[in-house]
Parts: sequence; structure tokens; C-alpha cells
Amino acid sequence: MRQLLAVLILIAAVQFSFPVFSAELLMLEQPGCPWCARFNEEIAPTWPRTKEGQRAPLRRVDITEPWPDDLSNIRREILTPTFVLIDDGEEIARLRGYPGDEFFWFRIGEMLDQLPPPGQPTETD
Repeated sequence: MRQLLAVLILIAAVQFSFPVFSAELLMLEQPGCPWCARFNEEIAPTWPRTKEGQRAPLRRVDITEPWPDDLSNIRREILTPTFVLIDDGEEIARLRGYPGDEFFWFRIGEMLDQLPPPGQPTETD
């Protein structure tokens, strides 16, 4: 019985020690997109180290490739780049185009403000 309890405690500790991301920032892109290249130079290298990037990791989706099955309820786009904030598989907000680094951070901040606070249960929890 003690071994079972120890295993359950270990499983709980491991489960709660790693961050769980329910939010993602999709970047819809395509080869040859000059604004995607500009985003890749100005924002992409630092995104994972920012509080925004930690809250919503960047996930790239090439719109010229088959659409991922797990995004079937996310509307496709022809304009690139387009950034789609999703939480638990549902679209929260969308930014079409890359408006430059200053306006991008401002708009992404507004989009992230629409997410529930970190640690707060969502409707599916």
C-alpha cells in the first residue's frame, strides 16, 4: 500500500512540475513570404524567452501544406503571416499580417489579455 501511495505522489509531482500549455500562437506562413521573413528576423528568435512566448508558444503552420487535423475548427487563411491565438483548440483572436515589431507586441498583448489568467481553470477543466 505504501508503494502505491509513493507512486501516486510521484506521478502527481511530475504532472504538476512541468508547465502545461493550453494556449498557442499559430503563425500561418508560406514559403517566399517577405513579411514572414521579417517576423523571423525581428521577433521569432526572442519569442520563446518572452513572457508572451511562455504563455503561448509559437506553432508554425505552412498554409501550402495539408491542414493539421487538430486545427480543423480553425479557419484557414490565405494572407501570411497571420497569427491566431488559440486556447484549448479554440480561436481566441487573430492578427492578419505583420505590422512591425512595436505594433506586433502591442497587438499580441491585447490578444493575450483575452486569455484566462494563468492557473485559472477554463470551461473544459
